[in-house]
Amino acid sequence: MFSRPLVLLLALGHAAAADWPQFNGPNRDNKSPETGLLKEWPQGGPKLLWAAKGIGHGFAAVAVANGLAYVTGNVGNDTLITALNLDGTVAWTAKNGPAYKREHPGTRSTPTIDAGRLYHLNADGDLACLEARAPGAGDGSGKPLWALNILKRFGGRNITWGLAESPLIDGDRLIAVPGGEETSIVALNKLTGETVWTCKGIGEKPGYASPILVHHQGLRQIVTLMAKAAVGVNADTGELLWKVPHETPYDENIFTPLFHGGHIYFATAHARGSRLLKLHVEGKKCSVELAWTTDKLDSHHGGAILLDGYLYGFCHGNYKPRWDCLEWKTGKLTHSEPTGVGGSVTYADGMIYAMDERGRVMLIKPSPSERRVVSEFQLPRGGPGPFWAHPVVCGGRLYLRHSDTLSAYDIQAR
Repeated sequence: MFSRPLVLLLALGHAAAADWPQFNGPNRDNKSPETGLLKEWPQGGPKLLWAAKGIGHGFAAVAVANGLAYVTGNVGNDTLITALNLDGTVAWTAKNGPAYKREHPGTRSTPTIDAGRLYHLNADGDLACLEARAPGAGDGSGKPLWALNILKRFGGRNITWGLAESPLIDGDRLIAVPGGEETSIVALNKLTGETVWTCKGIGEKPGYASPILVHHQGLRQIVTLMAKAAVGVNADTGELLWKVPHETPYDENIFTPLFHGGHIYFATAHARGSRLLKLHVEGKKCSVELAWTTDKLDSHHGGAILLDGYLYGFCHGNYKPRWDCLEWKTGKLTHSEPTGVGGSVTYADGMIYAMDERGRVMLIKPSPSERRVVSEFQLPRGGPGPFWAHPVVCGGRLYLRHSDTLSAYDIQAR
């Protein structure tokens, strides 16, 4: 175990416990179940509870569970996992392989917390399972339980900017995407790391997306974006169910798909736009039909929010960033507004939380006809690079990460 002092800039208060245990939240739809939150912020933004420096440079979002906040970052030559108490102090730290130092250096994958264990995949394929113990649990917090490299074990292939998926837990299994010529997607026993099933025959390299679990008409399937295609595989056997070609410049399939009402939505930058696929299930088989496609809402890596029949988010705009809103059923563009810069989004208690790539943080009232920015403030820089880490709302707090600093703001209504 590696430990490094963190500088606590400000520590005030202690939020109530709540869970955001993985990338994009409990259901991977980027929505928080939080209620009782501020509908507007004071001038200069909500109250800063604390800001912890020393987590290492990275773009990964935070996970919150077990009364701890978990983040990853490059520290020296290591990928470091840091567990913070909810007052911003360090509970424990642990390594997971080398730091990613190639183009756009920094960590990508958000830790996944499940049943007292932490799962993390670094940019070079090192998959670690650690003991994710709560504060006051004594020695052993962050203790390694098992580890393997998915690229080496399954003949996988790394991609231009390093692996970025956040592991998915499905019952007693962990889903990962090594993207080998023979073995594309795998299910591992989450307690031991042993192989449960492998999906062969896709022939795709990994994308940068994180997989989701879909339940529809009695069939469970894993859906994700790989380098040049969207795919669905049987969650119980690994059998390939369907594959839809989706080629993009630089193989930048980054978007974590959204599932709703028998349909799969995904988006890609560089004017490749959005697609909605309709699932047709017959027993243990599934085919897909294109419901609509548009070059609008071409989200890069900031995600999108589905709310009351409309999709909201920043789009790449073929290097002319915008805020777009689409009707879910038809793909019709209902609003488009130039922003000059892209960003990422999340949702809680009737409001969209957005942070652009320059650190402007916004509270937005959803509307299909306009972008209603209710409040905003500027997040201080925490190191080099753009503001790419997704915002997280959990336990009455807004967590914002830039580079080497994680900040927690009090957004509870009083």
